[in-house]
Amino acid sequence: MAVVEMKRVHIYALKSNRKKILEMLQRRGAVEVDSPKAAGELFSKTDTASARQTFEKNVQLIANAVSVLDAYAPPQKGMLAMLEGRTAISKKQYEQTAQAAPEVVKKASRLAALGKKIGDEEAEVLRLEAQIEALQPWLGLDISMRTKGTGSTAVYIGSFPEEMTAGDLKQRLAQALPQVSAIEAEVVSSQPQQACVFVVCHAKHATEVEGALRGMGFTYPAAPSKKAPAERVEDLKGRIQAAKGEVRKAQDEIRSFAADRESLLFTADYFTMRRDKYQVLGDLWQSPHVFYLTGFVPAKIAPRLQKQLEDEYSAFVELEEPGEGEELPVRLENGFFASAVESVIEGYSLPGKWEVDPSKVMCVFYYVLFGMMLSDAAYGFLISLVCGIVLLKFKNIEDGLRKSMRMFFFCGLSTMFWGVMFGSYFGDAIPVIARTFFGKEITLAPLWFEPLKEPMRLMLFSFLLGIIHLFAGLAMQLYQLCRRKKYADALYDVGFWYMLVGGLIIALVGSSMFQDMMSLSLNIPPVISTVAIVLAGIGAVGIVCTSGRESRGVKRFLKGLYGLYNVSGWLSDILSYSRLLALGLATGVIAQVFNMLGTMAGGGVVGAILFILVFIVGHVLNLLINLLGAYVHTNRLQYVEFFGKFYEGGGQKFEPFAAKTKYFKITEEK
Repeated sequence: MAVVEMKRVHIYALKSNRKKILEMLQRRGAVEVDSPKAAGELFSKTDTASARQTFEKNVQLIANAVSVLDAYAPPQKGMLAMLEGRTAISKKQYEQTAQAAPEVVKKASRLAALGKKIGDEEAEVLRLEAQIEALQPWLGLDISMRTKGTGSTAVYIGSFPEEMTAGDLKQRLAQALPQVSAIEAEVVSSQPQQACVFVVCHAKHATEVEGALRGMGFTYPAAPSKKAPAERVEDLKGRIQAAKGEVRKAQDEIRSFAADRESLLFTADYFTMRRDKYQVLGDLWQSPHVFYLTGFVPAKIAPRLQKQLEDEYSAFVELEEPGEGEELPVRLENGFFASAVESVIEGYSLPGKWEVDPSKVMCVFYYVLFGMMLSDAAYGFLISLVCGIVLLKFKNIEDGLRKSMRMFFFCGLSTMFWGVMFGSYFGDAIPVIARTFFGKEITLAPLWFEPLKEPMRLMLFSFLLGIIHLFAGLAMQLYQLCRRKKYADALYDVGFWYMLVGGLIIALVGSSMFQDMMSLSLNIPPVISTVAIVLAGIGAVGIVCTSGRESRGVKRFLKGLYGLYNVSGWLSDILSYSRLLALGLATGVIAQVFNMLGTMAGGGVVGAILFILVFIVGHVLNLLINLLGAYVHTNRLQYVEFFGKFYEGGGQKFEPFAAKTKYFKITEEK
């Protein structure tokens, strides 16, 4: 239906033109390159791994440089910058970028070096501050921590792993060295888990004193300073100031590159394109003078591409129909209304071989089901308003995001429609506001009915809509089989199920028990119910006889019974549409609850302020939560119930050799 027809293209051209041709194809983004395993004895491939690594290295270098630049000179972007899309540039601008690339790489290298320098200097500051912190307990010491003594004295500077006073230290030394009297000890500082001490004794007692100190847990400083601790701290502070000065200088230099941000981003895209081009270049079959390229191209643009290649590059281009068993890449192409749901289909799987694109049929049900689940006119208006503004204001928005915005725009319109049909405008906000603040009764009656008062009616309608949805899925299967001229399979796999399920539904609706249970008064003639039962019986027999047609004997009969058992799956599928009732009621009930909470303070100024606050917060939450719920469950009904009747997917997306850039769009000049 809307799967783009593909042709296989074979391109033979002079080797001297290969890069120009590849660049043109990359800008056009029209050909998915498919390198064959072999192309004759005269052809070989070129190893481009080294060049690709160089380009990838440059991309990473520029990305690092931009991150450094953004850290100290952040770009001025608005909250909606993501909606602006990539800037389109011409072939001429692309060529100018190619010429300026070496200079830009130098700037990127400098930015990366400055970023590294800042990191190193900041790490140095942290290291120096840690040294100052370690010296704090020793600030009371007025000599170098490396002092070992004089010719006649021995000095010990170190610490104990416990709190200690000078008296405690002297007492413990006296107990450990009762025969040594010429010892002087001083506690420089003391805290719960450390005591810094200074001990001096006569040189002849050095060995005994050191042994006693070690026995008490004494340890020397890990990195004693040459200077007195206070003097050392001042030196360290000076080095910290110098390091911070270097950081400031580097930051100022980085900010001076702010005007080069765009050229950096542009050049990153340029090297990305060159990396991808050399990837394809390495897959080409080449002789000393000629190269060969093959792939797939959309049929409608193939003649124009052929003419351009022949006119501009004197290439020999051959177009042919793909082989019968050849797997073709899939590209969807629909109109304004249906293309919006293409992302939903891609989220499941693209059409497989022999399958049609379900977008045009699915989109109608998608919008209807989504609107029923949200079903509030005010919510729908807000959704469509926001999406409409985005679509009108941001003309350059990326294609995928544009389609999503368009999908939610149509979903908003559907939500508005069902909200009017069910009489919901922010729930019951209008009558509540009128009654509470103006003392009047204003009611906006639904055009159809109010689900909260008639939930059974909504449930029956949900089931009816579900049956139509499921039967539409069967119709899609019927179309696919007839398209392949498998008319017998169409009867077996579709016709009999129409008879069985349709007949059972008509017979059930015509029964008095069902009508009494559902409070219905439908006058279905008995003859119609009888015909429906007969058709259901024919369908059941047909399913039993044909479901296992690939087998023989008893196995065929058993497979037929199993096929008939799948009627229980139809019941499960139909019941799944009760989520339309559940989510629709949930939206309305939650909205009414927030409206009620907002009126708890009654009328007046205080009541109005409270109502506005509760109204805004409550309805924003309700909208967001139920918007997500509607999206998830609508997708579920498409993926499981609808697609389950005809769609397997498995198609490979058309991935042309294109400029897969991040910041700019390279366009082919017309």
